[in-house]
Amino acid sequence: MEAEASLKLRRSSPVNFVKALVDDSLTVFWGDWLDLRVRIPQVAASGLVSPLIYIVAFGLGLGSSLDRVTQPTAGDSYLEFILPGMVALSSMVISFGGTTFSICGDRLFTKTFEEMLLYPVHPLALHLGKMMAGIVRGMMTAASVIVVAVLFTGKIWSFINPLFLGLLVLNCAVFAGLGVIVGLNVKSLESVGLFNNFLIVPMSFLGGTFFDPTTLPSVLKGIVYLLPLTYTTVGLRAAAYQPLSEFPWYSLPILLVVAIALAYAGAYQFAHQQD
Repeated sequence: MEAEASLKLRRSSPVNFVKALVDDSLTVFWGDWLDLRVRIPQVAASGLVSPLIYIVAFGLGLGSSLDRVTQPTAGDSYLEFILPGMVALSSMVISFGGTTFSICGDRLFTKTFEEMLLYPVHPLALHLGKMMAGIVRGMMTAASVIVVAVLFTGKIWSFINPLFLGLLVLNCAVFAGLGVIVGLNVKSLESVGLFNNFLIVPMSFLGGTFFDPTTLPSVLKGIVYLLPLTYTTVGLRAAAYQPLSEFPWYSLPILLVVAIALAYAGAYQFAHQQD
């Protein structure tokens, strides 16, 4: 009762509510960060293998043939064309997978998840805290791929400008938020594999990472633009190689709206979680 009274007092005005929400979210995040900080090299490298394989196989292998017959719509070569997609891909995989497995581990194995549900904090703070941990995971891995991209292209500013990094954070927020919801609902690790196989893997190839979505037929284009990764890939590619006048500004509000919608769904799920 005392904790509930204190919580109501802190949320007696919009300003107090926002401050309490930020403080509580950071508290939840800090619990994950204490575990995450001792595994920074592992997290940073965990999502690097697949992008490196794609870079070698498609960027250097297939790309050398494509560059002889066509000019990519962004970048000076097909390798440069796919590099922003590899950054988006790695951040998506780790933000989603790391967040999902973190929650599943607490729920299904260590059985510490119930303790978190007893925190005297708003359910939205629980979601935001877990989501922020997922963003950090995704950005760590994306940083590794960015280093590789810079080494291949020599274009440092293309991959570390504010617009590129802002889009990348939004992408991590979207898929970390999705990872929170999946982690709260799955009943076993096998179920996580199903989500990965039927959602993340198809999106990896259909999210514009290896092709320009604008060149597709109308029907396929409509399907591809239903995927949030498409907006990230298109936006990162434009932020890296094209002038601001050609940047697809619609990608920012779309990713932000998706992240907010997932935050609302995650807060609702936390509020009604029965674990």
